[in-house]
Amino acid sequence: MTSNVAPNLDRLGCMLPYTPLHLLLLNQTDPVLAHEPAPALLVMTSGNRSGEPICTENEEALTRLAPLADALLLHDRPIHSRCDDSVLRIDRENRTALFLRRSRGYAPYPVQLPFPVEHILAVGGQLKNTFCLAEGTQAFLSQHIGDMDEAATSAAFAASVQQVSQLFRIQPQYIAHDLHPQYFTSRYAQTESQLNGLPCLAVQHHHAHIAACMADNGLEDRKLIGLAFDGTGFGPDGTIWGGEVLITSYTKFERFAHLQYFPLPGGEAAIRQPWRIAVGAAHALGIASTELDDLPFLDHIEPQALTIIRQQVDKQINCPQTSSLGRLFDAAASLIGIRNQISYEAQAAIELEVLSKPYLDSATPCTPYPFSLAQTERVVPLQGLFRAMLEDVRRQEPVGLIGTRLHQTIAQLAITLCLQAQALTDLQEVALSGGVWQNQLLLDLVRNGLEKHGLTVYCHQQVPCNDGGLALGQLAVAYHQIIT
Repeated sequence: MTSNVAPNLDRLGCMLPYTPLHLLLLNQTDPVLAHEPAPALLVMTSGNRSGEPICTENEEALTRLAPLADALLLHDRPIHSRCDDSVLRIDRENRTALFLRRSRGYAPYPVQLPFPVEHILAVGGQLKNTFCLAEGTQAFLSQHIGDMDEAATSAAFAASVQQVSQLFRIQPQYIAHDLHPQYFTSRYAQTESQLNGLPCLAVQHHHAHIAACMADNGLEDRKLIGLAFDGTGFGPDGTIWGGEVLITSYTKFERFAHLQYFPLPGGEAAIRQPWRIAVGAAHALGIASTELDDLPFLDHIEPQALTIIRQQVDKQINCPQTSSLGRLFDAAASLIGIRNQISYEAQAAIELEVLSKPYLDSATPCTPYPFSLAQTERVVPLQGLFRAMLEDVRRQEPVGLIGTRLHQTIAQLAITLCLQAQALTDLQEVALSGGVWQNQLLLDLVRNGLEKHGLTVYCHQQVPCNDGGLALGQLAVAYHQIIT
């Protein structure tokens, strides 16, 4: 039965009923419902299409949700403010709750800052958006707004900013946004700046991630090592970052090391179809088509499509360059045969983690792939890693074993780079932020490895490590830009 709800996953989310209506629905005790047999499986989810805000009007729900639901339960009570349910996961190492989404029951309860700030609005990112309003030492992080690609979500964002501002009587004097100029939130910030004369401050995506982790842990301004691992973040060089080792404070950051750039043929299409990343990256790394095209993961891909991908890479047509660890996991999941197309964000990488977990604790020996990293090298080469995975695929090694070796390799690379940064800077603290750290397997390997070397490791506690916590970091960076 669970395979129908969460196929290929090893975890299910559960919730306690927080209204009497939930109890009636789940227990089927209401006389009106008693004549109906209890469903074999009752799926509860928020009242919205994927990527859109929650419906707040009955007519809206009937129009937008009727094709998706077997029945609609309507009410005459108006909904004043949308609020998705929060999603948390238990950190199996520390037995603490980690936020994947901070919303109902927690937002807008304030995060206490280790420093007092001016009236600042930080508008967050494009995905998993939340915004943050702050006054004094209190940072009010909004409920989950969602992905800002839909016009309806953008409208809900603007309405929520107004509601929270009125609720806490905070009139922003500054506005902080992501460095990406095409994000809706960046355009919103620029418009508000022009209309209301607010100073506008752009904050680089991964700088904001590490600053969010620092503020989340109540740290004063100081330098530390930051591992910012995620799927997408606009870099100052115009490329897509996401596999970053930073030397960071609230005030500024330095890019200490990063993954080698590789192409995303088709841009957004490559994220939805990770085989494009695998083929494009392999081609860019000098792996010949004869070494790749007979592998099982390309059995159902037309040869013409492979030719077009390689031509895109050669001619740099719609092929943004990225150093993203999230995209590297997607490519690896496709390469070793897990899936070539996704139906939700990070599906390929999540399934890779699930398949890898059993091999880490099993009797089957798993060792990291060999890698060499010179003391002065600041770009992590990927060709050897790709070739090593290809060899395992040709030997028909189990997918989970290959995935475990990949996780171990990434963990060892991260630990090695942190130790190199420590040797050069004498910094003893490491902050972990970005959506990739939702991967419990990688988190455990890196955190335990760093702590064994005597480093202090900070993970998120009060806000998500994904872009749902980004606004908190934008706010912290913006404040320190204002005072310096």
